[in-house]
Amino acid sequence: MGVAASVERRVLPIRNPRTGQADYQITPPTAAELLDICRRLREGQKAWGAASLEHRIQVMRQWAERLKAHSAELAEADSVDTGYCAISRMSPGIVIGNVLGWSSAAPNILERARLEGRSSIMPNIAFSTELRPYPLLGVISPWNAPLMLSLIDAVPALFAGCAVIIKPSEVTPRFVEPLMRSIAEVPELASVLSYVVGDAQTGQEIIENVDILCFTGSVPNGRKVAEACAKRFIPVFLELGGKDPVIVTETADLDRAATAVLRGAVFGTGQVCFSVERIYVHEKVHDAFVDRLVKKAEQVVLNYPDIARGHIGPFVFARQAEIVDAHLDDAVQKGATILTGGKSQNLGGGLYMRPTVLTNVTHGMKIMKEETFGPVMPVMKYKTEEEAVRLANDTIYGLSAAVIAGTEEEARRIGKQIKAGTITLQDTFLTLAKTRDVESNAFNFSGMGGARTGPGSITRFLRKQAFLTNTTQPADLTSAT
Repeated sequence: MGVAASVERRVLPIRNPRTGQADYQITPPTAAELLDICRRLREGQKAWGAASLEHRIQVMRQWAERLKAHSAELAEADSVDTGYCAISRMSPGIVIGNVLGWSSAAPNILERARLEGRSSIMPNIAFSTELRPYPLLGVISPWNAPLMLSLIDAVPALFAGCAVIIKPSEVTPRFVEPLMRSIAEVPELASVLSYVVGDAQTGQEIIENVDILCFTGSVPNGRKVAEACAKRFIPVFLELGGKDPVIVTETADLDRAATAVLRGAVFGTGQVCFSVERIYVHEKVHDAFVDRLVKKAEQVVLNYPDIARGHIGPFVFARQAEIVDAHLDDAVQKGATILTGGKSQNLGGGLYMRPTVLTNVTHGMKIMKEETFGPVMPVMKYKTEEEAVRLANDTIYGLSAAVIAGTEEEARRIGKQIKAGTITLQDTFLTLAKTRDVESNAFNFSGMGGARTGPGSITRFLRKQAFLTNTTQPADLTSAT
C-alpha cells in the first residue's frame, strides 16, 4: 500500500524566473488528503463562526504580529517566486495592513449590515436579521502577486467567520512554507486557515469540497471555474482579465501623463490586472506625448544582473513572455512601429522585456484587443472625444480605466462614459486605494459576482437570514375581508 501510494503521488517541478531552472518542487495533496483538510477546517469553523467578532479580531491581530516577525522570509520567498518583483518586497506589509485595516473596519460594516425594524408593507410585522458565514471558502489565486492576492479575499472572509482553504498558483508556491509557519504560531487561526499546493487538478478538487469560491485568473480559466461551481450550485466570485485603456486629452499636462502611463504600464513588468494596456492620445498632442513617453521608458532599468537595483524584473511565467512576444510580432506584421524596447530577451536564464512603446497600432491587432500582461505601451491617435470613448469601450474587458485631461472635471466627464469598474482620473494604477472603502463591479468579461472591495468584500461571505414576527393576531383565513 505504501509503495502504491508513493507511486501515485504527483511531484511538480517549479521554475525559477531569474534562472529559468527548476530548483523547487511541490507535492499536491491526494484527493483523500484534501478532503481531510477540508473536514478539519469545517470542524474548526464551528467555533470560529460562533465566536464574537471581537474575538476573531483579537486572533487576527495576533497573526499580524506573527506576520511581522516573518516578514523578511516572506518577502524573500515571494521575491524568488516572482524574480524579485517590487510588489513582492511590498507584499508582507500590504498583507499586514490588510489584516489590521479589516480589524478596524469590520465592526462598523457588519453592524450596518444587520437590520431591525417594521415592515413598510405590513407594519404589524417586525423584522430583524442575522448574518451567517459560509462555512468554508475556497480561494484559487494567481501567480502575479502570489502572497498578496492569495489573501485579499481570505482576510475579510476570516473576519466574517468563514474557514478558508487556499490554493495559490503552481507557478509561484514558495511563499506558502513561511506563511504556514506564521499561521501555525496562532493555533486558533490554524484551525480555520490552510494552504494547499497543486495545479488545476487540485483546484478542481477544492471546488468539489467548499461552499463558496473566489478565483483570480484568466477569462478562459474563469469560465471553467464558473461552470464547475454552477454544477454544485455554490456562489463564485471571479476577477479575470483586463485590457485597461487610458485616454490622454489635448488639454492634458503631457509630462504628467507620460509619467503616469509609464508607471501604470510597466510596474511589475506589466503583470498586474489593472496595468495600462491601451493608450489613446488626441492627435494634436500625440507626437509630443510619444516623444516624452519614449524618453521616460528608456530611463527604466532592468533589475539584472543586480537584484538590488533596477525598476522591473523578469516575466514570472515563461509562457507569458511568449504571449507578449506573439502580440508584438502580430502588431509589427500588421504595420505597427516599435520606437523603443522590443521582444523579450534571455538574460541569465530569465526572460526580460524592456519597456516597449508602439505606434501606428489599430484595433485589428492582438495587442489592442487581447490581454497582453507585459511592459508594452501601444499608443493610438484619436480625433474626437466620442472616438476616444468608443475605442476605450471596444473590448470584451472592463476592469478599470484612466483619463488624464486638463482638469479633473474634463477627465470625470469622459470617465463616466467608459464601461469599466474603476476609473482613475488624472493618473493611472490607483485601484489598490479603494480596497476597504469603495465597492465597484467589473464590466463585461473582467469579472463576475459581488464587489471585491469596500464593504461588499466582507458581506459577500455572509448569508443574510431574516426573522419576521407578527406583533398582532394571525390573519384568519375564514374571516370576512
